[in-house]
Amino acid sequence: MNLKRIFVASLVAVTAATVLAAAAAAAPAAKTIVFCSDTTYPPMESLSGGKAVGADVDIASAVAKLLGATAQIKTTGFDVIIPALKAKKCDAIISALTNTPARAKEVDFANYVTVGMLLMVKSGNPSKVTGLDSLSGKSVAVQAATTEKSKLDTENKALSKQGKSQITIKIYPADTSAAAALSTGRVDAYFTDATPALYYIKKSSGKFETAGGQIDSAPEGIATRKGDPLGPQFKSAIAKLYANGTMKTILAKWGLSAFALKK
Repeated sequence: MNLKRIFVASLVAVTAATVLAAAAAAAPAAKTIVFCSDTTYPPMESLSGGKAVGADVDIASAVAKLLGATAQIKTTGFDVIIPALKAKKCDAIISALTNTPARAKEVDFANYVTVGMLLMVKSGNPSKVTGLDSLSGKSVAVQAATTEKSKLDTENKALSKQGKSQITIKIYPADTSAAAALSTGRVDAYFTDATPALYYIKKSSGKFETAGGQIDSAPEGIATRKGDPLGPQFKSAIAKLYANGTMKTILAKWGLSAFALKK
């Protein structure tokens, strides 16, 4: 038996194992992009068995994959979602966030769908709601810090100037709670984005309907901190998702094909 050969072979094996272990230790962990999201907003984002699901969740995952990362959804109240991003509690927001001039002063947007607002009422429309101009003296449920809340505030200012009765705005921290207020008869209408309104109508077995058409269609986007390099990367990734058909597949899965980003 050649002891020298055995010794050399053993030394080579030990050295190789040491190099591989060192390389594994030095290899960077897969990047995770943390998205703040208000998971009370089906079909965009909600919790099912404690897990975040929805169109925004799928879009976040697809975008992150193109960037060589994985997506993590961090449930965050909508009324504090932009402050949470600015405080670096997450890397980005994906939460059906409408790109408004006021918000664009605080964050950068990478738009991915175009959505309007809708009024939802009980079937048969017992309160005869036909649009915003018919809400004088009526009660409306809305989620806090939304564009719908701002729209109702603007409408109330107009009603005040006209000497008409104000809209009673009932504000809820979660959109699901605002929808429930209509279901239990606490309000005359529920005001939200078209995506959850149509989702609830479809799931209600005829209990709800829309009142009037979509109001103020506008882009919704992934938000990042001002000047963050992730912003342009998200825009590029979203363009790729549209080009390769992935976005079309995701939107169709959640019944949202009509809300594809307008060119």
